Amino acid sequence: MNISADAARRVVGERTFTAPSTVSEQARTWLSVDVGELSYPAADDTDAWLAMAEQANRSTARRFPVSGLPVTVEELHVDGVIVYAARPHGVEEKADEPVFLWMHPGGLLVGGGDACRATTARTALSMGVFVWGVDYRLPPLHPYPAALDDAVAVYRCLLRDRAPSRVFVGGDSAGGNIAAALLLRAKDAGLPMPAALVLNSPQVDLTEAGDTFQTLAGVDNVLRSLREPIALYAAGADLRDPYLSPVLGDLSGFPPTFLRSGTRDLLLSNTVRMHRNLRDAGVDAELHVFEAMPHGGFGGDTPEDQAATAEQRRFLNKHSLYRHGALAAQR
Repeated sequence: MNISADAARRVVGERTFTAPSTVSEQARTWLSVDVGELSYPAADDTDAWLAMAEQANRSTARRFPVSGLPVTVEELHVDGVIVYAARPHGVEEKADEPVFLWMHPGGLLVGGGDACRATTARTALSMGVFVWGVDYRLPPLHPYPAALDDAVAVYRCLLRDRAPSRVFVGGDSAGGNIAAALLLRAKDAGLPMPAALVLNSPQVDLTEAGDTFQTLAGVDNVLRSLREPIALYAAGADLRDPYLSPVLGDLSGFPPTFLRSGTRDLLLSNTVRMHRNLRDAGVDAELHVFEAMPHGGFGGDTPEDQAATAEQRRFLNKHSLYRHGALAAQR
């Protein structure tokens, strides 16, 4: 599909942002889409927040149907937490197989239930590995620290059955917040670190203090400020607490970390600051920033998305996630 110059641009005030010729036509198509502004309910209107979350979760589940995909998804109950265990066809089950413990996106408000099941299945397929997707509790019924408590409980369970070298932790967007905070909690509790950490455009600073919250406001066609959901999630807790904003924490001792963002991603500052702080703490950290990519990528099927997935597979392979997988030959 050919996108006209007028369609593939964004206007912010008096500034115009044209989709660059340096990305694929598919990526330019994605940049022509505008999700628009969200109107959030009043802070105390619990029913309205729940209705918003339910609608968003239904939309995600419809967009990413699991039926017919070459993946098996099983619902587990792990120390009281719902976990979706997704195994791509061809990945053989083994006693000591590695597990990618993954936290779903959703602005610390949505992404649970069937939406979590759907995105966990897609993550397992794109990465070609066995994934546990944590259906962590969310506000307004379960504000902080419920989501983090759930992640810690599941991590502890995995460590009872596997060496930490067989556990990998990751998360996208809000899931990156939970994943990074999980490792801070684990370290403070004296638990071992996993083999590696993956943070895709992580929401690791809930104060939204980074530069790109100004410079890319309105330029990112996918994401706007999440101040209202953040306030609902934090429920009055100090947003500067590292368990809420992991970029502000002591990151020493973290495992090798993969970070991904894009030059139009509102959370680019979060990602580059997290990378720099990890490096300053002596952590082996890789940063991958893709041209013109907004928050979360270009929809999943562009050459740029495929390149991002390939980089993540390479990183996980480097840290042995694929060593016992049936799909290792596809490297």
